[in-house]
Amino acid sequence: MLSAFAKQQKKKVIFFGDSITQAGVGPTGFITLLQQDLNKAGKSRDFELIGAGIGGNKVYDLYLRLEDDVLSKKPDLVFIYIGINDVWHKRSFGTGTDPDKFEKFYNRIIEKIQAGGAKVVICTPTVIGEKKDFVNELDGDLNKYAEIIRGIAGNKNVELLDLHKATIAYINAHNPDNKSQGILTQDGVHMNETGNRFLADQFAPYIK
Repeated sequence: MLSAFAKQQKKKVIFFGDSITQAGVGPTGFITLLQQDLNKAGKSRDFELIGAGIGGNKVYDLYLRLEDDVLSKKPDLVFIYIGINDVWHKRSFGTGTDPDKFEKFYNRIIEKIQAGGAKVVICTPTVIGEKKDFVNELDGDLNKYAEIIRGIAGNKNVELLDLHKATIAYINAHNPDNKSQGILTQDGVHMNETGNRFLADQFAPYIK
């Protein structure tokens, strides 16, 4: 039968986020590492991984470019990984996102992606500073936004990848000198090579 010779369609996986995701497609980025892992496992024909990250983006930026950068590509799976700038930019630029607006935009993004038929996995934000025991300047706000995302996961019945929890656990185990950066990040926010490997390992179980 001719159908037996039809080329198998690759599952399209989109990572939708900010500069951390943008860097994920670099030579040592977490998306590049995931693709290499899939290739080694003989799954290069099964998945196409697409990075849709833009530096400085907040949740409403994702909402505004959702059609062009995600929906038009007809993905099978979308990871939403946003929130760092919604918190960080409040302090640094005065242009963060209020919690109620953050939740509303986030919900609309999920609804639109699901309406297009894709599965959604939402991620809590990692860290802004790597000191332990929640003494980094923005830990209080970041914890609040991570909790909002956990609540959205429950309300919308979507899978949650709790990167915030996993990152804190890693830092607690691997930062004996209580450094503010240099464990998983190069500057307290953006991942170094260890951090990219860590992220790749967190995302991997969801790509199946």
